[in-house]
Amino acid sequence: MTYTVSLEEENKEIARRYKDLLKGTYQRLTATDKKNIRKAFDLAVEAHSDQRRKTGEPYIYHPIAVAKIVAYEIGLGTTSIIAALLHDVVEDTHYTLDDIEQEFGETIARIVNGLTKISRLNKEQDASIQAENFRKMLLTLNDDVRVILIKIADRLHNMQTMDAMPGYKQLKIASETLYIYAPLAHRLGLYNIKTELEDLGLKYTEPEIFEEIQSKVKDSKEEQDKYIRAFAKVIKDSLNQEGFKYTIKGRSKSIYSIRRKMLVQQVTYDEIYDKFAIRIVYKSNSQHEKFDAWKIYSIVTDHFQPNPVRLRDWITQPKTTGYESLHITVMGPRGRWVEVQIRSDRMNEIAEKGYAAHYKYKNASEKDSGLDNWLNRLKDTLENPDDDAVDFVENFKLNLYADEIFVFTPKGDLKAIPKDASALDFAFSIHTEVGMRCRGAKVNGKLRPISHILKSGDQVEIVTASHQKPNIRWLDFVVTARARTRIKAALKEENKEIANEGKEILARKLRSLKLTFNENIVNELTSYLKLKTSFDLFYRMGNGSIENKQLKDFVAQRSNAFMNFFKNRTKRRAPNKDENLLKDEVNKKFDMLVFGQDEEKLDYKLAQCCNPIPGDKVFGFLTINEGIKLHKKDCPNAVSLRANYAYRIIQAKWIDSSQQEFIVFLSISGTDNFGLVNELTRTISNSMHVNIRSLNISGNQGIFDGKMSLGVKNNKQLQQLIKSIKKIDGIEKVERIHKH
Repeated sequence: MTYTVSLEEENKEIARRYKDLLKGTYQRLTATDKKNIRKAFDLAVEAHSDQRRKTGEPYIYHPIAVAKIVAYEIGLGTTSIIAALLHDVVEDTHYTLDDIEQEFGETIARIVNGLTKISRLNKEQDASIQAENFRKMLLTLNDDVRVILIKIADRLHNMQTMDAMPGYKQLKIASETLYIYAPLAHRLGLYNIKTELEDLGLKYTEPEIFEEIQSKVKDSKEEQDKYIRAFAKVIKDSLNQEGFKYTIKGRSKSIYSIRRKMLVQQVTYDEIYDKFAIRIVYKSNSQHEKFDAWKIYSIVTDHFQPNPVRLRDWITQPKTTGYESLHITVMGPRGRWVEVQIRSDRMNEIAEKGYAAHYKYKNASEKDSGLDNWLNRLKDTLENPDDDAVDFVENFKLNLYADEIFVFTPKGDLKAIPKDASALDFAFSIHTEVGMRCRGAKVNGKLRPISHILKSGDQVEIVTASHQKPNIRWLDFVVTARARTRIKAALKEENKEIANEGKEILARKLRSLKLTFNENIVNELTSYLKLKTSFDLFYRMGNGSIENKQLKDFVAQRSNAFMNFFKNRTKRRAPNKDENLLKDEVNKKFDMLVFGQDEEKLDYKLAQCCNPIPGDKVFGFLTINEGIKLHKKDCPNAVSLRANYAYRIIQAKWIDSSQQEFIVFLSISGTDNFGLVNELTRTISNSMHVNIRSLNISGNQGIFDGKMSLGVKNNKQLQQLIKSIKKIDGIEKVERIHKH
């Protein structure tokens, strides 16, 4: 679509958008606030006057839109609105940070500087930097949380206006959004923004699935609205009788959460039983707020039977983001499960605006809020600069989406920790030293190991010992970023000492074998022993896992290069039989897959995490040691790979698949009819060139579940086979799974 708007119309539109920004701000603006915002707006208009967005629109539309999200949806005040209007000025125009500081003061300059640093990171083309970019961005949380909040608003607007971008950029930006920005929005209490980011992320990473679910949601909207009216009608009389002032709204589940549920529960769209929720928002004052919530709960459960397992009480104990709400799942009209959320208008504001509303409602005496505590805990995660950047981001993410449980200290204080946390995680949450020396825990008075998983309501006392120290097995069961970071740092320190000792031992042993200890020898030996780095070599020398015989063999092969060459040729001629089979399987008809825009034929291996077959939508990933690995576009690891290593992603597509057989895995279930297995194997055998590799079916009280692996030629053949299997009497569900 061509953009054709006159300059006069553009200027009118810019003025209209600016007025719209001021009209709906969450905070009250004074005359001085408006004057300063106007000054920032004028500067931004002038600075960006020659720039256009990819759509052809004036660039200034973007900063205004970001400022509007910051003001309306996140609820921040004047300082943040000004910073949002100016967020691209230093990056893209002739204005400097000093100019900003002179005009608007040190705080706004600091926030703009933080945003500029993040923006520069995203535009760097240099290789392995993407995870490092995320790390640096997360470090800005230490300076001022508003930097991240404005960055989330910036990302939201970019996601909303991404249609004009080329496909590969859409995929990269959407993957980054799902990987880091949506979890951040979630953790900062911006639930509406999180939901929109997730849905938009899915729109560009899995467009067909997004459109399919979206159309089903639209088709069922009228029916859902009717259902909500019927549900509300039943409880309205009781709520009115008790004198409540309230609103009842229906809330469809997000497309992304429906998709996630379909994957986790392995169900179709129609099989999801609670696709929508009903929210009751009531007016109340601070004295009666909690009492009113439970009163409404009792009214709802008088009319509809609750599911006792699905009660979530975040009113008695709010989440650390400040989120408060009462969630119950009840059996609604016509036997349908409905989630009912009960919250006051204050709680609702905090749920929608997060950070800003949380602070608006705080008293001066409540300085140590849950959100403050969380931001302080982040510093633990951000403290270890030696951590590998990808590990760092993964560790950080552990704390973003984690559900919380609440446990008691021996004195009866309540502490929030992530769901599935171990006693050791709890020990580290008290103090690093307590974690380092932890050797067990008394949980509800009984002695338990440090790996014991805690449950909500447990009372926990940590048992320590002065001789205890961390070991690598601890990393298998801790889930908090704080514990992982501390354990890794301690192990690293210990490993350094072992490696330093190993370096000296190696130098001594090489001297006795008449070899000079230098960088070349170290590199040769590292390669000979198939190790990754010289540190690995020194460490293994230090812990005694490299034997003298290995060093002698290295010296012997080095002194006879010809023999070594001969040996290698022999080795090359007779590789491991399984490796040969795998290589043949992948490379027999090597031109079936082409890479990049030039459609080159390159060597590749199939990724075992998703087992792609011809006809699947795929991409290539350039690994460090194993060449190109081929992944399905909806591979469980795709988002992480595209977010962290976009520069190593190669476009790929199948062009022919007539000769080769590929392995796929199917999950089947249904009612256990007599002769069903015979019918199943007959159907598969009748399909041309489909071979059953394995079949495993188990029945239980008339219901069966099964897994099978098949050899097929391509995706089209597989889809036809699945269709045939579904027609068998008793088969309820057939779907392809990633692994057996």
